[in-house]
Amino acid sequence: MAYNNQKDDDLTDFSQIASQAAGSLNIVRADASNLNIVRADVPSDDDNADGSLRPKMLDEFLGQKEIKENLSVFIQAARERREPLDHLFLIGPPGLGKTTLAEITAHELGADFKVTSAPALDKPKDLAGILSTISPGTVFFIDEIHRLKPAIEEMLYIAMEDFELDWVIGQGAAARTVRIPIPKFTLVGATTKAGMVSKPLQTRFGIIQRFNFYTHEELSSIIKRSAAILNTKIDDDAALLMARSSRGTPRVANRVLRRMRDFAQFYGNGRITLKITQDGLKKLQIDSLGLEHYDREILLSIIKNFGGGPVGAETLAISIGEAQDTLEDYYEPYLIQCGLIQRTPRGRIVTAKAYEHLGLDYKVSANNQPSLFE
Repeated sequence: MAYNNQKDDDLTDFSQIASQAAGSLNIVRADASNLNIVRADVPSDDDNADGSLRPKMLDEFLGQKEIKENLSVFIQAARERREPLDHLFLIGPPGLGKTTLAEITAHELGADFKVTSAPALDKPKDLAGILSTISPGTVFFIDEIHRLKPAIEEMLYIAMEDFELDWVIGQGAAARTVRIPIPKFTLVGATTKAGMVSKPLQTRFGIIQRFNFYTHEELSSIIKRSAAILNTKIDDDAALLMARSSRGTPRVANRVLRRMRDFAQFYGNGRITLKITQDGLKKLQIDSLGLEHYDREILLSIIKNFGGGPVGAETLAISIGEAQDTLEDYYEPYLIQCGLIQRTPRGRIVTAKAYEHLGLDYKVSANNQPSLFE
């Protein structure tokens, strides 16, 4: 009888912990006030203020055609069967619309939407607090899922497969494990680093979709749609120029649009023209490829300080006063995509295209000659 009373008390404690964790969970986002406009990896205050720019349904979501078509089929089939959608795994660089698509999925399914990020889930009770209070069919979104702690990941495995939570009650010799049923839900996991997600977790997702960078035409359409929502008039050539300067990323495109709206209001009559866009981008130090000050500093540092390369990532990061992780995760991928730098076993090398873009004469040094032993 004493054991039963202890078990009841522990289950009561679990309920209290779950309620407290669900009520007190706060999503911690980094302060982006001191970041440049082209940073897409950390949302800014503008992104939160202008949440109305996000589409609510699949038909309003521009770009990512293959993902939209496939997801539309999966959602329709799940609705007809009156079942939750299979767990969804979204992979891609920051700012391409993973969170937006997760929210759209919830709208299309007519389900509740709960969102958190992996760093906010500090202890298993945090995850238990959320999953024990969801309604059937809820779409549960975890951003940066590759940063989940092992103990939370283990709990998530059972929740995804069996829709149950493992919970230990009691202590010492009286400790017991009980399985607490939870409503069936759809987990949407998003990551910018798919290689850091453990294989057991990846295999539990039934739908895996990878995002690609947007074309200039797609970004131009997104900018025009956002301008209409913001009640701002914009010329087609101005929208296309902004699209070319947005690094293939809708988040950056919307930030550039908001700044051009400010310039148009201050220097013109409120209409965003090609001239205002050209002048505005120049003031923001964003060029036609979407490169900003730090991008050019990286290229110039390799050229002037290291003879065009090769140079290691740690040395390069120190030379520009930036963290190595930021250099490798944010700046380098876009510079490589544009064909401005190359990664080699010996380090980073600036290409002839980078010299041309910076208006410098291209000179092949002995350092960046190909080696037979690379």
